[in-house]
Amino acid sequence: MDSLTDVNGLRVGHARRTGGGRLTGTTVVLAPEGGAVAAVDVRGGGPGTRETDALDPRNLVQRVEAVVLTGGSAFGLDAASGVMSWLEAHDRGFRIGPEPGQVVPVVPAACLFDLGRGGDWRARPDAELGREAVEAAAASRTGRPEGGGSAGPEAPEQGNVGAGTGAVAGGMKGGTGTASMLLPSGVTVGALVVVNAVGSLTDASSGVLYGELWTGSAAVPSPELHAQALRRMETAREESERRWAGSVRPPLNTTLVVVGTDARLTRAQSQKLAGTAHDGLARAIRPVHLLHDGDTVFTLATGEHEVEEARLNEVLSAGADVVTRAVVRAALAAETVDGPGGLFPSYTDLYGQG
Repeated sequence: MDSLTDVNGLRVGHARRTGGGRLTGTTVVLAPEGGAVAAVDVRGGGPGTRETDALDPRNLVQRVEAVVLTGGSAFGLDAASGVMSWLEAHDRGFRIGPEPGQVVPVVPAACLFDLGRGGDWRARPDAELGREAVEAAAASRTGRPEGGGSAGPEAPEQGNVGAGTGAVAGGMKGGTGTASMLLPSGVTVGALVVVNAVGSLTDASSGVLYGELWTGSAAVPSPELHAQALRRMETAREESERRWAGSVRPPLNTTLVVVGTDARLTRAQSQKLAGTAHDGLARAIRPVHLLHDGDTVFTLATGEHEVEEARLNEVLSAGADVVTRAVVRAALAAETVDGPGGLFPSYTDLYGQG
């Protein structure tokens, strides 16, 4: 299926708000009951996060039930409150007492900047949208098909969905993408990426997606098509500035990632996986990790497969690989947005590929 949900037990739910000045959304990655070992690595210069300190391997909480990726900049972190209340209602979280509901759900979250991209500066995710996203995740299929059946895990939507609804990368429409790979050891590694970057996804000299240059699957646009695409991008930028004079200068962005695996990892190993996964962003977005990005990678390890220490590097390398491919898939799935907050052309509209 080539998605994060190929990791047995992980589910993804999206919720979004569009129209009427809105262009934003929230994505929730829901762990199996009992949670997953989690970690985080933040490398952007302008992050907006919640509960990331709880993921430090030196600290108390060992497992988390969900991770939230959301639009709305720091305002959008309110979406995690809706996820937290849903988990409490389902008796999931850090247990404090023996009675049902005596839990404190620890819900790590990170936000990206999409304020005003739909036209209304005050349109941003809230607790209600977060609850809608976690309910969508809980309602989706998970697990491997039984008895040779075909009803396996449900692949999440890609493109202008969830936290990627208002995402933009280098002036081009960004979005949500996902990918996975099965290692020879039987371990699955998957990633979900929300691409919203100051940097570009495309090589300036050719128009090829950087991530496709790395994968070796690039189809090089003709020089004429590339020149036309550059002119259209410049026109789109000028039009966006005309439509909304209050547009933020310089741009504020942030690319968000969840890498999942069914490997049994310690918290320190999970944190190392989050770090190496950033290499996948560096292959596909240039430049990356700037002051006006807040690039953040979470990891979730469900612990289904034991991994020999000698083979741990395979998991770390795969984390970077699936992130690169997920960025490419986000770019190819994104659709042009033409609204009061700006004109953001998609890669496929510009270059006719996908």
